[in-house]
Amino acid sequence: MSEIRGPASLVAPAPRDDRAQIRKMAHELEGVFLNQLFQAMRASVPQDGILEAAPGQELFTSLLDERLASEAAGRTHGSIGEVLYRQLARRLPAETPVAKTETTP
Repeated sequence: MSEIRGPASLVAPAPRDDRAQIRKMAHELEGVFLNQLFQAMRASVPQDGILEAAPGQELFTSLLDERLASEAAGRTHGSIGEVLYRQLARRLPAETPVAKTETTP
């Protein structure tokens, strides 16, 4: 009998792009740092206003800070994430350029 293979065995695995992975992780780490910074900034502001805190307000502001930190980390250039990426990328092997094939008319 013949062996039945699923669709996963027919597709070759995609090549890993280590540099893109490192860049993504560096920006995610920057997002975590910015989130901690936003939380510390909010904690430094006194909360004795005329209105009481609504139920869920703390959760909402926490989620908002998390989202803002994530967006800011992905959009800033020359940031902590980029510096971290450059340092980590130095340890990767050099990229091999793709050879161009010349065609003669």
